Amino acid sequence: MTDDVAAARAAAEEQSALSHPPAEPDATVTYGDDPDQLIDLYAPRGADGPAPVVVVLHGGAWRAPYDRRHISPFAAFLAGRGFAVASVEYRRGAGESGGSAVAGRWPDTFDDVAAAMDALPALIRAQLPGADPRRVVLTGHSAGGHLALWAAARHLLPADSPWRTDAPPPLRGVVALAPIADLAVADKLGVCGGAARQLLGGDDHFAERRASADPALLLPTGIATTLVQGRTDVDVPQAVAEAYAEAAAKAGEVVGVTLLEDVGHFPLMDPAADACAVVAEEIAQLAW
Repeated sequence: MTDDVAAARAAAEEQSALSHPPAEPDATVTYGDDPDQLIDLYAPRGADGPAPVVVVLHGGAWRAPYDRRHISPFAAFLAGRGFAVASVEYRRGAGESGGSAVAGRWPDTFDDVAAAMDALPALIRAQLPGADPRRVVLTGHSAGGHLALWAAARHLLPADSPWRTDAPPPLRGVVALAPIADLAVADKLGVCGGAARQLLGGDDHFAERRASADPALLLPTGIATTLVQGRTDVDVPQAVAEAYAEAAAKAGEVVGVTLLEDVGHFPLMDPAADACAVVAEEIAQLAW
């Protein structure tokens, strides 16, 4: 496949994924005072008995223009499959760098994901009566996949980290979709315009902050983890997921990697794409 053909297909996939109108949640709750500290809740459709919960972390290179609305059709799709869904918003990069929004906000992005995860059990019990808070699967797409892997590894953070937990989170598993799972490899490949380096505060902080932010350094988690990756992904190449899986193997942990032929970056969260049904099945295997 030529570069032009690959680029054209990637653009078509992105257009399809982002063409769906936003899906309104059944409720929106707050987990803090900032306007971005919100969680959209989708009640399970057609569930027989208490439904597993899927926590969704959206992507968009941790940049402000991309919020949870673009992944709301995916959240609604999962609700239609019988899951209760909690789609988390978080603070993203503000300001401009080289004509585009900066990726991430340190430490706010991580503050928010940690706070949301800590608040979710009580919010689920209070706001999603059809949900089973004992069966939770965490998923995220792209930058959200990074945050999902990170959130599942907080018990492995350095002892002085404000985000560290005493025990692993009560998750059935993690399904990370085309995740920016290894920040060093992503940085070397220039993923999303150098977003990984921006996320950690640029050249002055990248090396020192990786220990608190790079999922590939926070292993083994002890939590069932699957990566779903399109082989023709030009946004977050397959090599990034493979680097994380290799790091896990070196740490003595097996991480599942589901590679999808002729699939790029966006079909994984596009309800109109066959790849999205594969994602739902991967989630179901852990949730049920």
